[in-house]
Amino acid sequence: MTTPQACSDANPSKIFNLDIEEGQKEVHEEVEEVQVVIDYAKRAQWLRAAVLGANDGLLSTASLMMGIGAVKKDVKTMILAGIAGLVGGACSMAIGEFVSVYSQYDIEFAQMKREGNTSQKDKLPNPFQAAVASAVAFAVGATVPLLGAAFIEDYKVRLGVVVAVVTLALMVFGGLGAVLGKAPLVKSSLRVLIGGWLAMALTFGLTKLVGHIGVRE
Repeated sequence: MTTPQACSDANPSKIFNLDIEEGQKEVHEEVEEVQVVIDYAKRAQWLRAAVLGANDGLLSTASLMMGIGAVKKDVKTMILAGIAGLVGGACSMAIGEFVSVYSQYDIEFAQMKREGNTSQKDKLPNPFQAAVASAVAFAVGATVPLLGAAFIEDYKVRLGVVVAVVTLALMVFGGLGAVLGKAPLVKSSLRVLIGGWLAMALTFGLTKLVGHIGVRE
């Protein structure tokens, strides 16, 4: 039979060990939660950047096509302008993102070296991945107005279709950006939509005006 004295001698050690194990488990769970939050935050930033890149490609290419469409009614010229905008914009986005992320990489890696800990180097942002992601996102957005105008010969119908598909895409991209940025859905979507309409209208109107007045060589 175990005496009360023996129980009292054994229990404190067991309780202490259990407390340590529970404490370690809680700390481990908290670390895992923090890691999940950090991973989710990084993923959300990448997704939001991709949505913004696609929105940029959509709007800049559509505005360029509308501007060209203001002075040239044939579909070939409009499509060529859109393709030039897609290629030039994607390259510009890729180079800009590469330079920006590489600068961030250099700063963070230099800080690691000063602290004498470069073991986390693999977790630093990758400039090449950022450049490719930015270019692809831009190209995806730019493809929308190109596909909208590609198979329509009638001038007025073509302009109407471009505006319609861009309007739909702007609402989708605006909504995605709002969800990822935890912003009000309707307000953010309307902001993006109205901004897109203004960009296309101004580009169309100003190009039409310049074309009407004539540009002297």
